[in-house]
Amino acid sequence: MQITEYFKTPIWIEDKPEFVKSLNKASNQYIKDAKKREKEFIKKHGDFGRSYHSTPLTMDNNFLDFRNYVGQKSWEFLDWCGFDMQQYQTMFSELWVQEFAKNGGGHHSAHIHWNQHVSGFYFLKCSDKTSYPIFHEPRTGARATKLKMKPGNGVFHGTELVHFKPKPGTLIIFPGYLEHEYAVDFGVEPFRFIHWNIQAVPKEMAKDVV
Repeated sequence: MQITEYFKTPIWIEDKPEFVKSLNKASNQYIKDAKKREKEFIKKHGDFGRSYHSTPLTMDNNFLDFRNYVGQKSWEFLDWCGFDMQQYQTMFSELWVQEFAKNGGGHHSAHIHWNQHVSGFYFLKCSDKTSYPIFHEPRTGARATKLKMKPGNGVFHGTELVHFKPKPGTLIIFPGYLEHEYAVDFGVEPFRFIHWNIQAVPKEMAKDVV
């Protein structure tokens, strides 16, 4: 019998440690500022369960080399998916750094990034004791007809959830439509990562975007 596989969902993972040192340094003030913005809330309620988000990083030249690399990789990702990327230019719609609370409880519930062609993570501070991303089966029909899986820890065509344990320098690129979440962090060690969303804009339209 001939077996064909269609409608696969790609996730690209790369070890890219050369950005870690400089981006940790560049992001320190952003995280400090994010915590300052929530100073009154933390004073009253504590920081358990908090996730501190920076302001946008898209105009900070300390992140320029990283933006250029991720932008090119995102273009290659879409090209590899079969899209006619000669007609498009990739543009950042969002780029930020975030850090989970040192007292633990930081997490993200399952979500997708609407109208974003590529999303991604770059991990700056993490270990096998920190949080990690979990990806969900994106096909609603497959999820609606879910069956009990065979015993074992393998990843099969019927697998509904997959997760990755990153290390500092891990780069993950995936389609913006892919539902994902972050496991609850226990606050044992620092957990910091950069997150971004990219859109592919027709070149004729990109000329008019400032």
